[in-house]
Amino acid sequence: MSSLFPALTGGRTDRLALRFGDRSLTYGDLAAASGTLAARIGGAGRVAVWATPTLETAVAVVAALEAGIAAVPLNPKSGEKELGHILSDSAPSLVLAAPGDELPAPLGDLDRRDVDVRATGSRPDEHAGEADPALIVYTSGTTGPPKGAVLPRRAITATLDALADAWQWTGEDVLVHGLPLFHVHGLVLGTLGPLRRGGSVRHLGRFSTEGVTRELNDGATMLFGVPTMYHRIAQALPDDPELAKALGRARLLVSGSAALPVHDHERIAAATGRRVIERYGMTETLMNTSVRADGEPRAGTVGVPLPGVELRLVEEDGAPITSYDGETVGEIQVRGTNLFTEYLNRPDATATAFTADGWFRTGDMAVRDPDGYVRIVGRKATDLIKSGGYKIGAGEIENALLEHPGVREAAVTGEPDADLGERIVAWIVPTDPQSPPGADELADHVARRLAPHKRPRVVHYLDTLPRNDMGKIMKRALNG
Repeated sequence: MSSLFPALTGGRTDRLALRFGDRSLTYGDLAAASGTLAARIGGAGRVAVWATPTLETAVAVVAALEAGIAAVPLNPKSGEKELGHILSDSAPSLVLAAPGDELPAPLGDLDRRDVDVRATGSRPDEHAGEADPALIVYTSGTTGPPKGAVLPRRAITATLDALADAWQWTGEDVLVHGLPLFHVHGLVLGTLGPLRRGGSVRHLGRFSTEGVTRELNDGATMLFGVPTMYHRIAQALPDDPELAKALGRARLLVSGSAALPVHDHERIAAATGRRVIERYGMTETLMNTSVRADGEPRAGTVGVPLPGVELRLVEEDGAPITSYDGETVGEIQVRGTNLFTEYLNRPDATATAFTADGWFRTGDMAVRDPDGYVRIVGRKATDLIKSGGYKIGAGEIENALLEHPGVREAAVTGEPDADLGERIVAWIVPTDPQSPPGADELADHVARRLAPHKRPRVVHYLDTLPRNDMGKIMKRALNG
């Protein structure tokens, strides 16, 4: 079979592959270190990776893939109960970590192998098949213990090659980001993506606008981030002309993992002349859609289906929506080689996730424009509000609220209402806590922009919104 990373066995060995802070590896260095580790762990079955934002994590995952072994990335911020569940569920035979890392108690009984990023030795031949597991990535567990999504090697190659097509991504690109490496965004797209292309990745360690400015001024061509990062960029731009110039030099600014508010899109575009593009994916599906580099960067949308991905919207009864008008809300279902194969040890959950003819039920609600662009309006479980006979997506109301100058952050949920079925509830972090906008003012603001039936009936004021590591608002925490 073809290699996941052709640049490791051919091409320029002196080209920079990875840089984390002041530590770096060329392709020659990476080939030696990952090949040596792959030979050491061959036949291990399954390995856990203590996924800190370091060279060691990248080398460990590449080595596991070269050895044909499934890697289980572990979030270093996970609590002991969650770690214990992941380890008992995935049953790795050993854990890979950076020398000197202190591992928590649940990992104490596992055979540990320290990753030496300067090792040299023989390389094993890649012998795994396209359908063999590459990664087992655990979902966030919002509805119970985290489930392990088994991602086959073909899913990784399909997603990365489809993104290369959509983004005109080549080995000449240099990617900068500060994303965690235990998640699909930072690990698969942000680390394995550049390595598959033969390009470079510069990891910031911890995100900062200063780091973004420095790297884009020093030849980086692409920036990946989550909405929280782009929000900080948008806030910093008025007082930071160097940041605006640096962003203007980037070939591609990409946001993902959650919706980027339209307000932040517009602030960044006005200051830099560059549009942030969004893409849409999940742990289980990797990437499904994206705004293309050669397409229209339409704020508030996640673009069109990627090559090789089938996407449809369905009604509540499962009937496909056949006419796309930019208004009708349906659940996204997808098919393609980018999908996971199963939830580990959960045949019941796997069966429930798919339709009889192989479509994956994403649980995400969206509308689709006549030209194919997809606009996500929220999660079926938390963001679809049925009020007064209407199906309303929380996302568009949140975007409208964020256009009010008195609103710094916003989240929208539904709560039971005897008359309407559900009423719309807004959770607001005001720009000025001493003088927040009134509930009636916000309701009128939304009604003017969208429609009267989409106005919030209840407004709560908060100091901050609860978010997870990827910047997603945890709405279940809001609803108690």
